[in-house]
Amino acid sequence: MSTDKTTMKVAGLIVTVVRKDIKNLHLGVYPPTGRVRVAAPLVISDEAVRLAVIDKLAWIELQRSKFEQQPRQSRREMVAGESHYVFGRRCRLRVQETDGKAHVARRGIASLDLFIRQGATREQREDVLAQWYRDQLKAVVGPLVDKWSMKLSVQPLGWSVKRMKTKWGSCTAVTRRLWFNAELAKKPVECIEYIVVHELVHLIEPKHGDRFLALMNQHLPRWTSIRARLNAAPLAHDGWTY
Repeated sequence: MSTDKTTMKVAGLIVTVVRKDIKNLHLGVYPPTGRVRVAAPLVISDEAVRLAVIDKLAWIELQRSKFEQQPRQSRREMVAGESHYVFGRRCRLRVQETDGKAHVARRGIASLDLFIRQGATREQREDVLAQWYRDQLKAVVGPLVDKWSMKLSVQPLGWSVKRMKTKWGSCTAVTRRLWFNAELAKKPVECIEYIVVHELVHLIEPKHGDRFLALMNQHLPRWTSIRARLNAAPLAHDGWTY
C-alpha cells in the first residue's frame, strides 16, 4: 500500500496527514501530547482534510484535555521505598547491596528486591530492573501469543519485547512479526492480553476498519473496556498509550 506523509497547520494545531489507498478518512488524537493524525484517501484534497479537522476541533480539544489530566509518574530514583508496578500491582522497592550479579527478585506480592553493587548509579539500577521487566513480560506474552494464535488461526513468524515510546504494540504485516512495549510488564495481565489479541488480529486485517472491529468484538467482547483501563492507568514519566 502506497503512503504519503505530510503535515499541515489547522487552527494552531500541527496535524500529521498520511495518505493511503483507503476509502474513508480517519482522524485520531494520541497521547501523551495529544498528537493529531489523519489517515486520508489518496483522492481527498488538502482543503477537505482541513475542513474535516475543523469540524472535529471540539472533540480534538476534549481528547487533548483528557490526556493532559492523565496521571503520570515522576521519574523513578531507584531508591528504597519507591513504588513500582508489576502486572498492575504496586510494589515497594527494597535495595540490597551484593557482591554478586545484579538482579531483581519479587518478595511476596508487594515487594521487589533489587540486588545491586554498592555505588551503582541510578541508570545502572534502571537497566537491571528494565531487563527484569522484559523477562517477566516475555514469560506472560509467550503463552498468550500461542493461545490466541490458535484461536484466531494465525501464525506470526516471531515476536519480541522492546521499549516503544508511542505504542503498546505493533505488527509488521509483511514480516508477520509482533512487537510489544516493555512497559506492558507494569500493566494488568488482561491489558497485555488485549494488546496480544489486537496485534494478532492485524495479521488478519491490517487496518482499523469495520472488519477489524468486528473481529475484536467477536473474540474479545470486553476489549473496549480493557483498552480504557489500560489507557487510564498512570503513564510512565515519558508516556505510552495505544
